[in-house]
Amino acid sequence: MAISGGKEDGSPMMEMNTTPLIDVMLVLLIMFIITIPVATHSVDIDLPQPSSVPPPLDQVDPIKNKIVLTQADEILWNGTPINDNELVRNLQETLAFEVEPELQFEPEPRASYDLSAKVLNIIKGSGVSKFGFVGNEKYREFGKAGA
Repeated sequence: MAISGGKEDGSPMMEMNTTPLIDVMLVLLIMFIITIPVATHSVDIDLPQPSSVPPPLDQVDPIKNKIVLTQADEILWNGTPINDNELVRNLQETLAFEVEPELQFEPEPRASYDLSAKVLNIIKGSGVSKFGFVGNEKYREFGKAGA
């Protein structure tokens, strides 16, 4: 009887055993798949940390600028439609003030995600530090966007 695939005449087996090579390749493949970083498509924005102490009255800024994104892919600055270049110009003007005004961001429920990401990148690149999302309380429960 032949052992390990050899011939019965006692001559050595001439084929190479590839099973260990395949096992090593599979282990390396699994290790490679595990180490691949997860692709994320997000815009990182540093939001202010909530504090229980209200700010002093002399630091409260009554001037607030509001950016609204509409369903029709329009950017509204305090209710006035503007384009990307005007948005950049307006953001630069707000940084020139002695006390930076607060910038509020409120996309409509059916506003384009691409436009939102584009505007958030413009805001992040401008260096605005007083930034906040407003109007989220309307969407506390899932499915109330149309209400």
